[in-house]
Amino acid sequence: MKQFERDRMIIRTGSIGILVNILLAIFKMLVGLISNSLSILLDAVNNLSDALSSVITILGIKLSAKPADKKHPLGYGRIEYLSTMLISGIVLFAGATSFIESVKKILSPEKTNYSVPSLLIIAVAIVVKVLLGKFTKNRGIQTDSDSLVASGSDAMFDAVISLTTLIGAAITLLWKVNIDGWLGALISVVIVKAGFEMLAKTLDDILGKRIDSQVAHEIKKEILLFDDVQGVFDLYLDSYGPQKLAGSVHIEVRDTMTASQIDELTRKITGHIYKKFNTVVTCGIYAVQTQDERQVQLRESITKRILNHKGVLQVHGFHIDEKDKIVFFDVVRDFSIQDGEALTQEINTDLTNYYPQYQYVIAPDLDYSD
Repeated sequence: MKQFERDRMIIRTGSIGILVNILLAIFKMLVGLISNSLSILLDAVNNLSDALSSVITILGIKLSAKPADKKHPLGYGRIEYLSTMLISGIVLFAGATSFIESVKKILSPEKTNYSVPSLLIIAVAIVVKVLLGKFTKNRGIQTDSDSLVASGSDAMFDAVISLTTLIGAAITLLWKVNIDGWLGALISVVIVKAGFEMLAKTLDDILGKRIDSQVAHEIKKEILLFDDVQGVFDLYLDSYGPQKLAGSVHIEVRDTMTASQIDELTRKITGHIYKKFNTVVTCGIYAVQTQDERQVQLRESITKRILNHKGVLQVHGFHIDEKDKIVFFDVVRDFSIQDGEALTQEINTDLTNYYPQYQYVIAPDLDYSD
C-alpha cells in the first residue's frame, strides 16, 4: 500500500470513529442524566475520549506525513508513536477519574431510574460499538497503524463495558438492587488496563523493539537467493514510523570476488529489498577465505569449538591473518548471558590453550534478529 493511500484510509477511518463516538456519547449522556446512572455517564465520557483519540490519530497522520528535511532526513513518521502515547494518556486519565467518581458513588449511593427505552438505547450502542471496533481494528491491521488498532481494541472493550452497564441496569430494574457504583469502578479498571497496554506497546516501538521474526526470515531468505551470497548475518532494522524501516545487514562473499563485483552485488540486494519490503538496508561485507584448504579446516574446527560454549548462538565474520597470526571473528551471544566480557574471555582462553600459535580478536555481537 502506498503511503498516501495509507494516510487517506487512516484519516477516513478516524473521521468515522469521531462521528460515531460523538453520537453515542450524546445518546448515553441523555440516558445517564434521565436515569441518574453514573455508569452510563462514564460510558458516555469514554465515548468522548474515543472521539478525541480519533482526532489525535488524524493529527498524528497529518504531521507524520511531512516530507523529510535536513534536520530529520528519515522523515517524521515517529510522530505516530507520540500520538498513540497521547491517546494512552487520555485513556488512563479518563479511567482514573472514573474510578474516583465510582468510589464516591459506592460510599454515597444515589437512586437510579432506568426505563426500558433507555436500556434499548444502550443495547443498540453495544452493537454499534462492536461493528465500529471490528472495522477500525481491521483498518489498523491493514494500514499497520498502532493508533487505529488501539482505537479498535478500545471500542471492543467499550462494547463489553456497555454490556456490563446494561446488565447492571437490568438488575436494578428487576430486583431494585443498586450496583451502579460498583459497575463504574469495574469499568474504570478496564479502561485503565487498556490504557497501560496501549502505552506499553508504544514504548516498545519508541525504545526499539526486536524486528518481527517473520519479516527477518523473509528478508534473509531473499538475500540468500543471490548466487554470490554465502551467508547473511547481523540484520538490524530500526523503525522510523509504521512501515518505515531502515538498517543494515552483513553478507558473506567469497574472497575471490573483486571490489567491482561486490559493489554490483550490494546494489542489487539493496534495490531488491527496498522494492519488495519498502525497507532501506546497507550491506557490510565479510570475505570467506576459500583458497587455502588449511584455513578452511581451521575455521571449521575453531567455529565448532566456540559453539560448544554455553550462550553462543552463532559465529561469523571469520578471518585468519597468517602473516601476523591473528584470528578475527564475531560471536553472537544469547541475551540470557549477562556478562558478555566474561564469555569472550572464556572463549579466548579456550582457543589459546588448543591453538596457542594464534592471537584472537573477538567481536561480541548482539542477537539483533531471528
